[in-house]
Amino acid sequence: MSAGLSGTTVCVAYQAATHDVGGLLAGHAGGATIHAMPASASVYNGPIIDAHHHFWNLAGGHYPWLTEGSGITALGNVAYMRRSYLPDDYEADIRGQGVVASVHVEAVWDRTRSPVEETAWLAALPRPPGIAARFVAAAPLADPDLPGLLDAHAAYPIVAGIRETIRWHPDPAKRWTPPGIVDEPAWRAGLARLARYGWLLELLMNPHQALEVAALARDMPGQVFVVNHCCTPNDRDAEGMARWRHGLTAMGRQPNILIKVSNYAAYSFERTFEADRDTLRTCIDAFGPQRCMFGSDYPVARRTMAYPELVQRFREVAAEYTAAEQRDLFHGTAARTYGIAG
Repeated sequence: MSAGLSGTTVCVAYQAATHDVGGLLAGHAGGATIHAMPASASVYNGPIIDAHHHFWNLAGGHYPWLTEGSGITALGNVAYMRRSYLPDDYEADIRGQGVVASVHVEAVWDRTRSPVEETAWLAALPRPPGIAARFVAAAPLADPDLPGLLDAHAAYPIVAGIRETIRWHPDPAKRWTPPGIVDEPAWRAGLARLARYGWLLELLMNPHQALEVAALARDMPGQVFVVNHCCTPNDRDAEGMARWRHGLTAMGRQPNILIKVSNYAAYSFERTFEADRDTLRTCIDAFGPQRCMFGSDYPVARRTMAYPELVQRFREVAAEYTAAEQRDLFHGTAARTYGIAG
């Protein structure tokens, strides 16, 4: 166990303030800002909560998308991920980086089986204190069996929310789902059920859904939404980047939407500091540091960066913000959002 993990305490019961949208997001109605580097800028060296990573054990055959001959077309070649990734592997990756807690996100468990199986597997998985302290589970919100699925997930106090994929794209090679999911009445009815558990909704999406999500957040001001992976700016032409920036600005105006700046290096062809800085700064300045949080998306993000490099580059960009803002980006936002103490 790394030194950064010892002594970490995680709340078992959610803090009441975590799902008080007004309290959680007070003072951060969003809107893009231009942020100058503080005169006394320094690189953050405090505790880190990794708000987004995955575990999987391929021996069980529960991840068909990771088997030879299968896959998710939009992810490209996933051969580098075709091995089990478990807490010992994650510990090796984060060693020395100051990670004191983390959030596990559902990893596309076999959709022909109950998603509660993944929650049960994770809850029983031996792991160091703080690691996978919270779990964002899978449950199709339009499923007629949703009430039973949510009740079954709720039997595990580790569960903090549900993730849905709404990632439609006009290019079939980048398309994961049909369009218009968030406007379907059955889907919205399912989403309304999360309130009784006090759970957030995470969204795997791209800029084509940003205006729909902004409208959804306006319609449901008591629901907390968390956008994954910088809203996936994978259309790199001028039109695509303008759509991404406009979408971030629209979502950033809704105080109940947060964003994970996770796997931020995945989208730029240049793979340079300047390109990564642009991705990070655009997200942070649209939402504000109190609604942005670091996430690695490991082991998926291994394609582009080793874990220490991912953290260090984010530290260098975050140094352009105040010490308090850096603390939010690396720790505070995630701690408040997921109810993690320490």
